[in-house]
Amino acid sequence: MTETDKQYDKAILSCKEIFLKKANDYGTAWRVLRTISIVDQIFIKAQRIRTIQEKGEQRIADGIAAEFKGIINYAVIGLIQIELPEDAPEEMDISDVSALFDKYVYTAKKLMQDKNHDYGEAWRSMSQESFVDLILMKLQRIRQILNNEGKTLMSEGIDANYLDIINYAVFALILL
Repeated sequence: MTETDKQYDKAILSCKEIFLKKANDYGTAWRVLRTISIVDQIFIKAQRIRTIQEKGEQRIADGIAAEFKGIINYAVIGLIQIELPEDAPEEMDISDVSALFDKYVYTAKKLMQDKNHDYGEAWRSMSQESFVDLILMKLQRIRQILNNEGKTLMSEGIDANYLDIINYAVFALILL
């Protein structure tokens, strides 16, 4: 296992712990969220990071790392919501939620490994600001896909954008 794989797994484990604790506290209340609402939740977190970066200060205790973890968890929620049929129950068993979390994180990690092979871990030379900007761009793309009723002519779908968002946020956590 490479150092990047270890760092990736460590960042994801921290996110999963939060994800499952919140699922234990709140159940799967997020099941009521539509795609645009998930996009907006990620947007709020990314925009807060950008504002803190630009102002150089924050007034709320949760730091930038917590926001990147929230971005990852909401992107996983987005992927789960895409997969589940509309008539799926709102409340899900914690073990099912955990398995779905693992499934999508595995998919994101595999994508990261393939891209790292081709790009040579270029992300290690990128700024935290770039990761936030790329996440915001991916959210704009998802919004446009939604405006196009889910249809694209040649572009990747919503799921691919969520996977990239997960990886950008993991990279930011690794570099913090």
